[in-house]
Amino acid sequence: MEKWMLLAAFALLLMAPQTAYAMHIMEGFLPLKWCTIWYIASLPFVVVGLVAINKKVKENPKLKMLLGFAGAFAFLLSSLKIPSVTGSCSHPTGVGLGAILFGPFAMSVLGLIVLLFQALLLAHGGITTLGANTFSMAIVGPIASYYIFKLVKKAGGPNWLAVFLAASIGDLLTYVTTSFQLAIAFPSEIGGFTASFLKFMGIFAVTQVPLAISEGLLTVLVINMLTVYSEEELIELNVLEREGKTT
Repeated sequence: MEKWMLLAAFALLLMAPQTAYAMHIMEGFLPLKWCTIWYIASLPFVVVGLVAINKKVKENPKLKMLLGFAGAFAFLLSSLKIPSVTGSCSHPTGVGLGAILFGPFAMSVLGLIVLLFQALLLAHGGITTLGANTFSMAIVGPIASYYIFKLVKKAGGPNWLAVFLAASIGDLLTYVTTSFQLAIAFPSEIGGFTASFLKFMGIFAVTQVPLAISEGLLTVLVINMLTVYSEEELIELNVLEREGKTT
């Protein structure tokens, strides 16, 4: 049954047409002022993330493989795209997995690397808009995923539900942030920021809601796979609890 669920989730994600639109906010689309602001806003999170990754890897060098896997997962999923709004598009983010495993700040670094490689190698996104894309996908999304996972677990929810909600809502909040970024840079002539924000959100919702659900399901299946092959690492990262431990 799990194998069929995995295939179904992949099928939903791979249905995205491969029209050559930029991923997230494309190169040169934002005014220079906003490019600069989002770079400055993202920088502290990336610095804290570098410190967090260095600490975790020093404590347990074996986590390097899992860290690389989380980055590759985000790269693969966020490369799948559906054209949505002029200058942008919808796609899964894949950052929920890394946030659950290593925390939100570590994922800010992995997300930045993913977006940089995609901008340079795939012409998705851009260098001028890298700060804005990093803030939405690699900062807001992972923070939301991490704390949703922790809250559901603290409330006594099952692990699969915590993972599903973390990955799917983190994905959706990435696009809430992208809509905010576009709306604040390009307010509507009638209705200003609010009208523009609602317009972008409405267009994104058509493609992003099913993508977020698919990403949530896929992340649950990946965590289940890691439970089989990397259970000790997941216990060390506080994603799972050792049998017999009480909360």
